[in-house]
Amino acid sequence: MKAILLVCVFYTNLFAIDATLDIVKTIQTPNIEVTYLDSKNSEVAKKIYKILMNDLKVSGHFEVFDGDKNSGSVNFPIYKTKKIDLLARVEVQNSDNGFRANLYLYDINASNIKINKTYNITDKNLYPFASHKMAIDINDYIGAPSIAWMNRFVVLSKYTQPGETDILVSDYTLTYQKIVVRGGLNIFPKWANIDQTEIFFTKYLKKPTIVKYNIYTGITQKIIQSDGMAIVSDVSKDGNKLLLSLAPETQSNIYLYDLTNKLNTQLTKYPGIDVSGNFINNDTAMIFVSDRAGYPNIFAKKLDINAPVEQVVYHGRNNSSASANGDYVVYTSRESANEFGLNTFNLYLISTKSDYIRRLTANGTNQMPRFSNDGGSVMFLKHTQNQSALGIIRLDYNRSFLFPLNNIKIQAFDW
Repeated sequence: MKAILLVCVFYTNLFAIDATLDIVKTIQTPNIEVTYLDSKNSEVAKKIYKILMNDLKVSGHFEVFDGDKNSGSVNFPIYKTKKIDLLARVEVQNSDNGFRANLYLYDINASNIKINKTYNITDKNLYPFASHKMAIDINDYIGAPSIAWMNRFVVLSKYTQPGETDILVSDYTLTYQKIVVRGGLNIFPKWANIDQTEIFFTKYLKKPTIVKYNIYTGITQKIIQSDGMAIVSDVSKDGNKLLLSLAPETQSNIYLYDLTNKLNTQLTKYPGIDVSGNFINNDTAMIFVSDRAGYPNIFAKKLDINAPVEQVVYHGRNNSSASANGDYVVYTSRESANEFGLNTFNLYLISTKSDYIRRLTANGTNQMPRFSNDGGSVMFLKHTQNQSALGIIRLDYNRSFLFPLNNIKIQAFDW
């Protein structure tokens, strides 16, 4: 039986918090108050400051306090009495090409300004990225671990009607959204390069066809077709090799496609289902999902058809999706068998180099985990009886965040 599990969720742009189970890192977090300045563009400034506050919370590096609207000079003694270490003020002004968002960061203990920076917004819809860049700059000022991933796009496919999907790009909070591919069935988008200028996705033509698409120029290139299934599950670090799930005959297997010479090499040859290959060990091996144990589970092998297959996960009886970064793997494990209603799927983090295992979620249906490009965070889809959400787990800290979803069905996404 050939099957692809498509996960559908809904979203809006609200914020909530859900704690992970393990405290991995404890750091001294400065108290920062965030405000926006009263001006004729204060409504835009208010939007930016709200996202900035949440960015700083998501970083895990600050204790964030809401200063709301403000005006006038900075009274350092009052802030010292309040035990505030940093004050961030957001101001928005008109410019010839749109808006200028200004960040003023004051070090209260030093009694002076440390950052006075302007962020140009040529497209008013891109204002969330001004917030993300401000958060990155504030974070860099205190010397905390990088949060540069906040300034990256998420690419996702969403259902518009039965049998049709659009592909859009968004920021990680889903506040900014722009459709880049529309019309027909366009599924399983995957970033093609680290610069996020191109994507791969599957387009249903006469056969499922893997397409490479430049989101800025619109240039499209057909890569490969397959009768039953054609999906890019991972891209090598240099962007030259793809792990594909193809089903040219009956069941799906994993293939290695070289973009430089168009050589397509079969890596698995199993009469059941092998899908969702992910590069590991510096792109010399892969993990993948297979039913060769009689149920979906995670396996690994080197990039050779004759290389032996090793079982990676010995926990759970239904481990249906996984993502890898370096030596670490995050996977979904089903932990209930309800005939009616939602089943419990939890996320687990393991190392391919040791017996390390860590549970990341405690309840609900948590699926489709994806590592951030730096490996420090995991994005996933979460369903409970009361809500559906896009979640982000900060692996090095005792925090995860949920962005409740509404009105749009997500088919797949990449970060």
